[in-house]
Amino acid sequence: MRRSYVPTIAELEAFRACAGLGTTIRAADHLGLTQSSVSRSIGQLEDRLGVALFHRVRQRLALSDAGRRFARDAETILDSLHEAAVRTMAFGGQSDVLSIAVLPTLADRWLIPRLAGFHAAHPHVAIDLAVRLETVDLETETFDAAIQRGPAEPGQTGIVRLFDEELVVVASPALLDGRAALDDAELAALPLLQQSTRPTLWLRWFQAAGIDPRTTLRGHRFEQFSMVVEAAVAGLGVALVPEVLAERELAAGRLVLASPNRIAGEVPYRLAFRPGGEDRPGLREFVRWLTAEAADQPVRS
Repeated sequence: MRRSYVPTIAELEAFRACAGLGTTIRAADHLGLTQSSVSRSIGQLEDRLGVALFHRVRQRLALSDAGRRFARDAETILDSLHEAAVRTMAFGGQSDVLSIAVLPTLADRWLIPRLAGFHAAHPHVAIDLAVRLETVDLETETFDAAIQRGPAEPGQTGIVRLFDEELVVVASPALLDGRAALDDAELAALPLLQQSTRPTLWLRWFQAAGIDPRTTLRGHRFEQFSMVVEAAVAGLGVALVPEVLAERELAAGRLVLASPNRIAGEVPYRLAFRPGGEDRPGLREFVRWLTAEAADQPVRS
């Protein structure tokens, strides 16, 4: 039988404990094992890899150069196994689990409030939701699907157009102090809240207004639209945000439209899924449900 160079979990756990605690006695106590079993695991691991992972200094263990390099990988492997076990236990009773990536504020403001309807209709499908600001590459990442902004042309395989983005200017009623909707010059005189991952939004808004573009880049910066919306509610300035992400605050009167104008986003919101994903019943049901929800999203002419 060919010899395996792949460490066992017991060897990795013993190595990590010794690397962190410095002695086999303390590692054994931490793992609930005997000192001899920990020492045996370390010896087997070093023999398996053909390198010394520790320097023995008196009664302490100090990582060698090879040990320091291996420690990072061992930590990652054990953490990944732990996370995989937790996910399996969490979703063990479900016949289908969908791993979905979604833009952070869209998840909070639009998707999650609607998920109860999906669960009621499809209780056998569990959703494992993660947020991503950057574009998700479904060929290299483990997600089944991603809800983000991007091109969505008819006939694209694995792409479903959800709805267009419309950006509006919002502010707290207190900041406007009873004034009606403002013109561009009045807007430019107020603090302009910036979204750091889409820093040219205000430039687009003012590009036809003859406003000095340098002034439109000044103001507090926030990484996510949820932060921009909350900053606007707090009266820190006016915000240019997708209307769909500020619906709650507008409906509650915590924000008001500060301009009658609006601009269209450059690309729509879309759902992308792995090639062949439509053959998977749970994903097919999610695509059908999400498309119906998106069709109910109000669109202004």
